[in-house]
Amino acid sequence: MVKHYKIFKITSDHVVDFAAEELKKYLRMMMPRCGEIDIIYDPDATDGFRLGRMQDFALDVSEADDASLDDILHIDTDDNGGIIAGSNSRSVLLAVYRYLTLNGCRWLFPGIDGEIIPVKSIEPVYYHKMADCRYRGQCNEGAEYQPNMIEAIDFTPKLGMNVFMLEFEYPSVYYDRYYKHQHNTANREEEPVTPETILQWKRQCETEIAKRGLQFHDMGHGWTVKAFNMSTEDAWSDCAEERIPPESRELIALYKGERKLFENRLTWTNFCMSNPRARANAVKSIADYAEISTNVDYLHVWLADRSNNHCECESCRKKTPSDWYVVLMNEVDAELTARGLNTHIVMICYVDTTWAPVIERLNNPSRFSLLVAAITRDYTRAVSGIVDPEKIELKPYVLNNSPLPTSVDEYLAHAKRWLECCPMPSFVYEYHFWRAQYRDLGILGLAKVIHKDVLGYRANGCMGMIEDGSQRSFFPNGFAFYVYASTLFDASLTFDELLEDYFSHAYGEDWREVAAFLEKVGSVLDFGYLNGKLSTDTRRGPLYNPAIAAACDKLAACAEEFRPFVQAHRQRPLRAQTVAYKLLHYYLLFLKGVSHPIALKASGEDAKAREALTAFFDDFGRYETEIERWYDHCLCAIALHDVIDKVPLGFAL
Repeated sequence: MVKHYKIFKITSDHVVDFAAEELKKYLRMMMPRCGEIDIIYDPDATDGFRLGRMQDFALDVSEADDASLDDILHIDTDDNGGIIAGSNSRSVLLAVYRYLTLNGCRWLFPGIDGEIIPVKSIEPVYYHKMADCRYRGQCNEGAEYQPNMIEAIDFTPKLGMNVFMLEFEYPSVYYDRYYKHQHNTANREEEPVTPETILQWKRQCETEIAKRGLQFHDMGHGWTVKAFNMSTEDAWSDCAEERIPPESRELIALYKGERKLFENRLTWTNFCMSNPRARANAVKSIADYAEISTNVDYLHVWLADRSNNHCECESCRKKTPSDWYVVLMNEVDAELTARGLNTHIVMICYVDTTWAPVIERLNNPSRFSLLVAAITRDYTRAVSGIVDPEKIELKPYVLNNSPLPTSVDEYLAHAKRWLECCPMPSFVYEYHFWRAQYRDLGILGLAKVIHKDVLGYRANGCMGMIEDGSQRSFFPNGFAFYVYASTLFDASLTFDELLEDYFSHAYGEDWREVAAFLEKVGSVLDFGYLNGKLSTDTRRGPLYNPAIAAACDKLAACAEEFRPFVQAHRQRPLRAQTVAYKLLHYYLLFLKGVSHPIALKASGEDAKAREALTAFFDDFGRYETEIERWYDHCLCAIALHDVIDKVPLGFAL
């Protein structure tokens, strides 16, 4: 007998509307012969699938400190339907995806090609869980193109995440990397886009975020540019000094006796924070933006994106950058209050504001959250446990002469100092999927660090994480990202459980062979090497180690030996598995090609290593269009050139 399924919306809400459409779509894919599934708004429905907020079903949400922020999923269904509910409308959508996951669906990569939707009848599910971390998401980075951004936003809630951040007023730097095809000019023609188009695309992303009820976090850097009364359209590009309006010159930070742009970049330049006019410009811009952008849930207000370049004038010297930062935040709070705006502001523990303020305090801490951004940390070592700031030596801040921390524990100790004097919720801004992902060629080492980091940050009181990284961090697969999202939602999941779940779905019955190969890659070229941990003569550089050259030869041989296995599995019955093996095929080519410049670098032949790396990316770029939905060619090139040409640890600030 054919069952006729119905979906009833108990709650009238646009996100619940979308959740109902998603449930219908995937149920029809799972049961292609089930016929039409009607979607009906009926708050009194007692049969079929009933979707709505838990409160509308009289279900208890008291375990949440804030039901609008904490995601509780409640599922109680049989083979005819049942309740799929959440503590807020976004949680209803997350509950739909969790219900489908428990019925065998998987989302391995963004886009349709990353879906595994089994053909089967639905099974009863009972599930109740509040997410273990409040903030679970990602922020745009790398080289982005618009269709992929839409896929990335769509992918976010399918893995149980609830946050999407768009950095900058005009994220031109990220779009330009892709559309100008940086690091691939040998194979692709530039196709630049205008700031107006980029702003329109940002708005399109915002509507897709809102459709899913995701928390929208916005901005970050750029406010220092507003202090100069200048536009942020091209704030990441080189800027001629003559573009600075004469009346704005005195607003720029005095650095080494001059008030001029830092390394010719607006976004890298701090402003004279003791100057009331400069602060007033920034405050007005922040408040104006907040007043217009009512769709923003969390507005991030950060300073310039460089370190040790703050104003050295006599007045600014009287306080640390973090003290001036708190002064600015109090003025922002006062202006927002005067305008009747409840905008939530995110401050950042980052570069020079890593050090806690000495004398200033927030007047209204309830408006603020602290973002902990350990950008220069060592990614070979995870959070070690609960950090006691009394047991970690934190050197006092010295104006423009303070080396940044190299351990995540030291960053956490600084953050705890911040929270002692300015109590507020805290969460993390991480960079696993920025440069770090390209320095672990076996990928499993970094995935283990991510798993431990999520647990470690949570143990230290951080309420979640946003990853600053490419939306195309799925090369050779999306396992590390899967570990990240899954552990944020459910901290009880073990690394081995996640490994088996992801790999068995991505690679089928022979998944253990793929896992063993990646383990072997990691053992042949240790994750620590490209992070500068294995030099045998630091005078010759952090990557000097002749033994690694031999390891690179072995790495190329391993890739070649594994090629027949991959070729034998290229055609799979499931599309997502075909994609998984396709990516693995290209990854073998990547490993063979990149091993040569790394070997040259390890041998001390720096100039030849740079030339070989450039030649490699020019050559490998011919495959980009085949795999660009999952592989960020530009960011990968930047990350490895950063290692070969510059410094291997963190970010050269």
